[in-house]
Formats: sequence, C-alpha cells, structure tokens
Amino acid sequence: MEADITSQAVGLASNTDFSLVQLFIRADFVVKSVIIILIACSVYSWAIIIEKVKLFKKINESSEIFEERFWKSKSAESFYNTIPKNIEDPMALVFKSSMEAALKTRSKTQLNERLSNMLEINIEKQMNKIEKSYTFLATVGATAPFIGLFGTVWGIMNSFQSIAISRNTSLAIVAPGIAEALFATALGLLAAIPAVIAYNKFNSDSKKYSQKLENFSKRFLTII
Repeated sequence: MEADITSQAVGLASNTDFSLVQLFIRADFVVKSVIIILIACSVYSWAIIIEKVKLFKKINESSEIFEERFWKSKSAESFYNTIPKNIEDPMALVFKSSMEAALKTRSKTQLNERLSNMLEINIEKQMNKIEKSYTFLATVGATAPFIGLFGTVWGIMNSFQSIAISRNTSLAIVAPGIAEALFATALGLLAAIPAVIAYNKFNSDSKKYSQKLENFSKRFLTII
C-alpha cells in the first residue's frame, strides 16, 4: 500500500510542469490577478527607468552646453535674444522665463526681488517635470512585495485546501500550489527591487540637478 502511494506521488511529480507559463495557467483567479498586476507594474517601472536614464543624460549634456554659451555671451539680454523658441533644456527654460519677467519689470528697485522669485518658481516648475513618475516608482517599491506576499498566502491556502480534499499529504499534491505561491512572491521582489534602486538613484540625480539650477540662478542674479 505504501509502495503504491509512493509510486503514485513520484508519477505525479514527474508529470508536473513547473514552467512559469504553466504556473500561471494553473493558478486561480486571485493569484493570476496578482501576477498580472505585478508584471504590469514591473514593465511600466522599467519604461520609466529607461525614460529617466535618457532624460538625465540629455539634460546634463544640454545644460553644460547652455552654461558654457551663457558665460561666453556679452550680456544676458543679447544671449536671451539668441535662444530658440523650441528649446527644451530645463536650465535654458529657467533663464528664458526669468528674463521675460525681468524685461517686463520697469522699476530697477523691484528687479532683483522679482527676478529672484521668478527663478525660484521656474526652478520648481522644471524640477516637477523632471521628477514626474517618481511617486509610481516609490509606490511599486513599497507595495509590490506585499502584493506578492498576498498572492503567496492565497496560494498556500489553496494548497492546504487541496490536501484537505484529497486527504493526501504527498509532495506531488502540495508542490504545485506552493510553487504558484512562491512565484507571486518572486514577481513582487522582481518588481520592487529595480523600482527602489531606480527611485533612490533618480532622487539623488534630481537633487544634484536642482543644485546646479540654483547655483546658476545665484550667479545669474549677481550679474543682473
């Protein structure tokens, strides 16, 4: 009798496919929903990561070129007149918007105060554009492991129900449900880890770029 049960368990285990596709197909609706959510979050996170990597590379290079051209120019006003209308560099946009406000200011006594306020507002405006989607990365990094854990707990509960129904505690009965459960946890970590690393990296890059804009604005104010 024991030999029959053992041979049956071995036979079931050998026929069980533990590929990722089969784990998803065998999972119930709740675990499938968790897996789909985590995969979608991971894909969108990577899309944001790639976009931000390209963005920081672009603006760091363009801002270096802008600063070099600015300090070589004869005056701020003459340089302002040479800036293209479709320019996208954040530092150039801060300078352009601030100069527009400065040129409209007739009173010289109010010029410094108004220009200082405009620089601060424009820097904040540009940084808000750069930091767009940071909240999503932070949310995925914080919640994805718990979403995966929920799928794991649900999958283990299903495994226990399978044991109770079949009245068989062999590994062949328990293993598929546990594998599905652990798959959800693995996906949660797979989505969370890159999101957390990327959020910390981009947050640091944003602070450095913000400091670069502030340093430029201070130097710009001194020449005005």
